[in-house]
Amino acid sequence: MKKRKNKLEGLQKRKAIAGYLFISPFIVGFLVFMVKPLFQSLYMSFCEVELGAGNFNPVWTGLENMKYIFTVDPDYTRLLTEELGRMFLYSFAIIVFSFFVSLILNQKFKGRALVRAIFFLPVILASGVILGLETDNQLMDTLAQQIEETTSGISVTDALETILRTAGVGTRAFEKVFEIIDNIYDVAIASGIQIIIFLSGLQTISSSMYEAADIEGCTKWESLWKITFPMISSMFLVNWIYTVIDFCMRSDNEVIEKIQEVMIDQMRYGRASAMSWVYFIVILAFIGLSSFIISKRVYYYD
Repeated sequence: MKKRKNKLEGLQKRKAIAGYLFISPFIVGFLVFMVKPLFQSLYMSFCEVELGAGNFNPVWTGLENMKYIFTVDPDYTRLLTEELGRMFLYSFAIIVFSFFVSLILNQKFKGRALVRAIFFLPVILASGVILGLETDNQLMDTLAQQIEETTSGISVTDALETILRTAGVGTRAFEKVFEIIDNIYDVAIASGIQIIIFLSGLQTISSSMYEAADIEGCTKWESLWKITFPMISSMFLVNWIYTVIDFCMRSDNEVIEKIQEVMIDQMRYGRASAMSWVYFIVILAFIGLSSFIISKRVYYYD
């Protein structure tokens, strides 16, 4: 027993070493290139930066920048609140979408490799090709315009939303659902990595567990909740953290646009740094709180 325990400890130690070696390039890059600018930005958030000829001079002002963005600026607090709500809604939609797509891709059917490749292509090409297709693309704009003209402006979601609003049934909630449906393309594009992670987790579940459940008379729905969910629950936590962070760095993030406007157009570097740090702290707190809640439902197994 002792020999087996030492063997397991040695295996876990080797896995830990391999993991640290895997992330070591990021750690080295962060320490060399990111630590100094990070602390400079933090210091600047408490300063009024005076620009000179080829240099800048930060003048300490304490909490003046913080007071301004919370009490004087008319947009920052509103944009921050709206973006947090949007982030939660879309992150939840991406997790749900990627989970059910991974369930489908984990099944055995003809052309499975091709379908998987279609979902994974945005991940591979997102560094340039897909981003080019999404922005300033005349072909995509022309196709969208032609589709809108041929459908005469008819939208199923708009029609359903009108009916539900007239009936007075959960108008606000359904508006958010229809908003996600209308932006399903963005949800699908942002789900590539999450699908890969969920799929890798699903493939680690032994088929004998499902066979035993079938023998006991479990339905597919019961197997989903009693076997699949618990066995890949840790993947939900990983995907949630990744999705929230990925959403915070989107190009259409209004808080980021506000910070860029203050920094580039107004050239208020100290104020922009303060806005960035407030946004960073709020997101960090949101990730910490949501991760703590999700981790209570995570099932870990050996």
